[in-house]
Amino acid sequence: MPSLKAIRTRITSVKNTQKITRAMKLVAAARLRRAQESIVSARPYARGLEEVIAEIAARSGGDAHPLLETRPLKNVEAIVLTSDRGLAGAFNSQINRNTERFVVEKKVEFETLGLALVGRKGRDYLRRRKHNVVRDYPAPTSATALELARTIAHSVVERYLAKQLDGVFLIYNEFKSAVSQTVRVEQLLPVAPKKLGPGGGGDFLYEPTRRAVLDQILPLYVEIEIYRALLESIASELGARMSAMDNASKNASEMIARLTLQYNRARQASITKELLEIIGGAEALKG
Repeated sequence: MPSLKAIRTRITSVKNTQKITRAMKLVAAARLRRAQESIVSARPYARGLEEVIAEIAARSGGDAHPLLETRPLKNVEAIVLTSDRGLAGAFNSQINRNTERFVVEKKVEFETLGLALVGRKGRDYLRRRKHNVVRDYPAPTSATALELARTIAHSVVERYLAKQLDGVFLIYNEFKSAVSQTVRVEQLLPVAPKKLGPGGGGDFLYEPTRRAVLDQILPLYVEIEIYRALLESIASELGARMSAMDNASKNASEMIARLTLQYNRARQASITKELLEIIGGAEALKG
């Protein structure tokens, strides 16, 4: 049985750890509220733009703009969103496992599949497993997400227009709640056309020209989709960390209770032993 000093040291250590997990939970909760507000504000615009672009793709056809052109998916890139830090439950491991599954399933369909990794956790994990990592970026914050989205969007649009890429996918955690995140694998390029109902044919009228409008709106669509996915990933990470730290704090409380009980039992056993020794000594002196 451990000594009383060892048990006291263990209890102190667990209490100190519990202070850290509680503080991390409070910080994550405060940041999550702001991140949640950002993603709730961004979703309607992003979804509306996605609907418009899908309808444009259906009405105008792939020859209207190079970003709408559908080619055989030979050279493909997947943009994978993880975080720079751990202690967020299954947030990063879910993304990494789904990315590996995506690579295995699509290996026979694509000639090359490159991974553009956002966040150190995904980069370290997938590089250790010798996957084709072509680019890596630091994980974003709410302040840097828009600039990072522009950088990534410019890179993929430029290479798609140059026909170095035939398809682009997004792999990220979609925020549902603080305890629920869903891994999404979405095709970013080429744009999937929307299914039009009966009598839904015909194209829009564009001003000044169709090409001028599409030159502006299609790169913007790619940028906004990546930006929305980054905001989803930030909110998901904070929610997962808050939930993980809450569970860790509860586990610490249970461990402290068990150690305290063990300490009290050991202390009582020690006192009983000393009393028995005193009584035994007194009895020996009487004899």
